[in-house]
Amino acid sequence: MEKAVEPKKTFEGNYIENFSDKKDGEFYPSSIANFYQDGQAFYFEAGDTTLELKVYSEKIIRFRYANFELFEDDFSYGVDDNFQPEKVAIDFKEEPEHFLVATPEVKCLISKKDLRTKILNKDNQVIQEDEKGYHWMEEKSFGGNVVISTKKLQQGENFYGLGDKPGNLNLRGKVQQLWGTDFYGFQKDSDPIYKNIPFYLGLHHNIGYGLFMDNTFRSFFDFGKERQNVYSFWAQGGEMRYYFIYGPDLLDVCRSFTTITGKPELPPMWALGYHQSKWSYYPEKVVRDLGSKFRKKKIPCDVIHLDIDYMDGFRCFTWNKDHFPDPANMIGDLAAKGFKTVVIVDPGIKIDKDYWVYKEGIKHDYFCKGADGSNFRGSVWPGLCHFPDFTNPEVRTWWSGLFEGLVNEGVVGVWNDMNEPAVFEEGTFPFHVRHDYDGHPCSHRKAHNVYGMQMAKATYMGQKKFLDNKRPFNITRSAYAGVQRYACVWTGDNVATWEHLKIANRQCQRLSVSGISFAGSDVGGFIESSDGELYTRWIQMATFHPFFRTHSSGDHGDKEPWTFGEKYEKIVKKYIEFRYQLLPHLYTAFWQYATYGTPIIRSLHMLNQVDSDTYHRKEEFAMGDNILVCPISSPGAEGRWLYLPKETWYNFWTDELLTDAGEVWVDAPLEIIPFFVKAGAVLALNPVMHYVGEFPVAQLNLHVYHGTVENKSTLYEDKGDGYEYKDQDFKLKQFSFSGEKKSLTLKQEVEGNYNTSYNTYLMTFHGVVFEPRALSVDGEPVNFKFDKAAKTCVAEVKHDFTELVLS
Repeated sequence: MEKAVEPKKTFEGNYIENFSDKKDGEFYPSSIANFYQDGQAFYFEAGDTTLELKVYSEKIIRFRYANFELFEDDFSYGVDDNFQPEKVAIDFKEEPEHFLVATPEVKCLISKKDLRTKILNKDNQVIQEDEKGYHWMEEKSFGGNVVISTKKLQQGENFYGLGDKPGNLNLRGKVQQLWGTDFYGFQKDSDPIYKNIPFYLGLHHNIGYGLFMDNTFRSFFDFGKERQNVYSFWAQGGEMRYYFIYGPDLLDVCRSFTTITGKPELPPMWALGYHQSKWSYYPEKVVRDLGSKFRKKKIPCDVIHLDIDYMDGFRCFTWNKDHFPDPANMIGDLAAKGFKTVVIVDPGIKIDKDYWVYKEGIKHDYFCKGADGSNFRGSVWPGLCHFPDFTNPEVRTWWSGLFEGLVNEGVVGVWNDMNEPAVFEEGTFPFHVRHDYDGHPCSHRKAHNVYGMQMAKATYMGQKKFLDNKRPFNITRSAYAGVQRYACVWTGDNVATWEHLKIANRQCQRLSVSGISFAGSDVGGFIESSDGELYTRWIQMATFHPFFRTHSSGDHGDKEPWTFGEKYEKIVKKYIEFRYQLLPHLYTAFWQYATYGTPIIRSLHMLNQVDSDTYHRKEEFAMGDNILVCPISSPGAEGRWLYLPKETWYNFWTDELLTDAGEVWVDAPLEIIPFFVKAGAVLALNPVMHYVGEFPVAQLNLHVYHGTVENKSTLYEDKGDGYEYKDQDFKLKQFSFSGEKKSLTLKQEVEGNYNTSYNTYLMTFHGVVFEPRALSVDGEPVNFKFDKAAKTCVAEVKHDFTELVLS
C-alpha cells in the first residue's frame, strides 16, 4: 500500500533548476526543488525523488527515499513498537549549497544539487558521506525498483555485523547478501545462509557508527570489493530506508540498534544451563536412559531436546504413540530429575485429510497461496505440505493456540526449524507465493526474509499464552533484525571440523553485536563425526556462549559428554560444571542486554576500538563485563598466542598478572582454555550444581581481583523464572573497586526487594601483593586467612555490606 507525501508545510526553499543524471539504466535524484518540515521529520523533493529525514534521537537519524512522491506505509517487522522518537533540539539551516539538520551530537548536510548527504560529528569529523548516494534501477522482471545507496569508504574504515555470516569478523573487501537459506554443511564464506540482519557497524578514525537498512527484500552489501574507495548496499525491491546510528563508542551503537529493534525478555535461568540434543532421541526408553546417565555420571544438564522423530509421521503438534505412548508421564518424570523438555516444530503442515492441524488450516484459509489463488505445496519431512502464512496476524494467533496440548503435557520450550522457509524441491517458496504481510499484501520476494521471524513470534505468543506466568524459551534457525524479542538462535547445520569451531566462534560474536546475543552453535558439529579433542575444545568455547547445546546428526555418530572416553569426559564434565558456576555472571550480562541492549559476547574491537591491533582479531572475545576468553582452535595445541587489550588482566587459572599485555603466549594443555579476568573486577560464582534450582545457594563466592585501578562490577539476581522481577522482586548489586599498592576498597550498592537464599559471601581476594593487617567491613573487623605464596586472602563477609577495606 502506498500513500502520497503530504507533510505539514512549514517553510519553503528556493526552486533550483532541475537536471537529470541517468546512466546505464540507473536513475538519480535531481536538484532539490522544494522542502518541508513536519515536527522532527524533514522532506526534500528532488525531481522524481523525495527524501524523508527523521530525527529519532541526538544520535539516530532515519533516511527514507520515495520515487514519484510515494512512500510505502511506515510499517516494519524489524523496528520495535516501543521505539519512538525522543524530543531533540534540532538546528535547521539553509546554506547556499546545502541544507543543514543538526542535533547536539551530529550534523547532516543535504546537497541542494543532488540530495547527497554527509554526516559529521560535533567536532566536524566526517562519519559517513554519500558517493553516488541514493539511486535506483527498474526491476523489469517483477516490477518495482532495485534501490541502491553508495557511500565513500573512509580511510582505514572497517566493517562488522550482518548477523551469522561465517567469514572473518571484519567485512572490509567483502560482498554479502541476505536471503535466508537452508545451507546444510555451510563453510567459511558460504553466503547466504540462514539469517537476515541488515545491520553493520563502521569504524574509522576511532569513530564508531552503525547503519540498519530496514528492507526485507533480498539485499546486498559491498564493503569495498567492486570499488576499493566505495561501499554500497542495495535491495531488490521496496524502499530505501535506513537508520544511521552514531556512537562514537561501538558498544553504544550496539545498544542503540538493540533499542531500535527491541530488547529481549529475561530468559528462564534454566535456559542458560547445558542442553543435550540429537537427531533424534527416541523411543521413550532412550530419552529416559539419557537423563538417568547424566544424573548417574553427575554431569550437569538442564534440557533434553526432541527432534522430529517424536512426532507422528512428522506432523507438528502430535506424538508418535509407538515411541512415546505417554509423553506427559515421561516429561513429568524427567522434570522430577531436573530436566526440561524442548520439542521441535517445523512450518510444513502435512496434506492429510485426517490431520487436525491441516483441517483447521484449510477450513480457515491459513496457508500461503500461489499467484493463481491455490494453496502452495512443497515437500519437507512429512511429504507434501502446505505452509501457514505467518505474516498474517490471524494465522499467528491460530498457531499460538496450537501449543496448548504440548504445554499441558509439560513441554516448556520450542525449537523452530526449517523456517527460512526451506522446501526440498527448489530450496524455498517460488517468488509468486503471496503473503498478507500484516495487511500489506506482497509476494514471497518481500516476505521471505521475515517468514522465520514471524513463525518464531507466533510460537513465542503460544508459550506466553499457556505457560502460566513462566518465561518462554524459544529457538529459531531463520531470523530478521529484531528476532531477539521472540527467540534465541543457533547457527545451523555446521560440521565437526576445527575450521567450524572457529566459524562458530565468529558467528556468535557477529550475532551478538547484531542485536542477537542469545546465540550458540551445535557443539561438536552437527554433521560428520567429531573426536574427543575437538569435542572437548568446542565444549570449552561454548561454556562462554549464551546458548550452550550439543546437537548432532545421529547417523554421523553420538556426541554426548561421555562419548569419547574417560579422558575427555572428565574435562568436559569440568567445563559443564564451570558453566553452572558462571551463571551469576552470565545472568547478569543477560540482564544488562535486556535492560540496556548491551551485547553479551563482545569482540576484541568492541573492547578497545582505538587499538588498531584489535580490528582484525577473530578469536578473542569477552562474555559480559570483565572477563575475556580465547578458545583453542587447532588440534594438538599446548598453548597459543592471543591478544589482550592493553589493561591489567589475571589469568583465571594461574592468577598470573599481565599488565598492558598486548600479544601474549598462554599455556593451554587440553584441560585449559585461556580465560582472563580484568583487575578490579568482582566475579560471582555459584557452587557446582547439576541443574538450575537443584538446591538453594547457601553462600555465594565472590572473587575480587586486586590492582591499582578503579572498576565497577554488577550482579543481578531474581527468582530465575516468572515476572515478579518487574515488581521490584530482584536484587541489583553494584560493586565499586578502588585499589592502591597496599590496600583495596570495595563498596556495594543494593537495589530491589528479592530475598536471596544466602546471607554471606565467601570472598577471595586475588593478587594481594602486600601483607594485609586488617579487613574491616562497615567499620567492623573481620577475620581472614592470607596465603602469601598464592597472594590470596579469604574471608566470610555479610552479603549486605556497604564498604569493605583490606589494608
